[in-house]
Amino acid sequence: MGLAEPLLAIEVVHSPVAAQVERLELRVAAGTSLAQALVQSGVVFDPARKVGIWGRVMPPDTLLRDRDRIEIYRPLTVDPKEARRLRYRSPGDKSKRVRPNPRR
Repeated sequence: MGLAEPLLAIEVVHSPVAAQVERLELRVAAGTSLAQALVQSGVVFDPARKVGIWGRVMPPDTLLRDRDRIEIYRPLTVDPKEARRLRYRSPGDKSKRVRPNPRR
């Protein structure tokens, strides 16, 4: 009787559109690469997108470890710094964004 090859528990997370997150849990064989796991997941995505593990962009040939979280990143539609600036100067904003006076 041969020993069964150990399976790794992997999670694939992606956001096809803003405010929607999809999670998929997989079991893959030890020695599976990031690219192989993505193919096995069946998630359809643009290969030009960046992918990573636990928030770090990784090359597709990276070997996975148990409990890895694969993330497929969407391109930013707005620069975060610019978005904050636009929100701050929004003409419809009724709040008075005044800094408290530390001398009072």
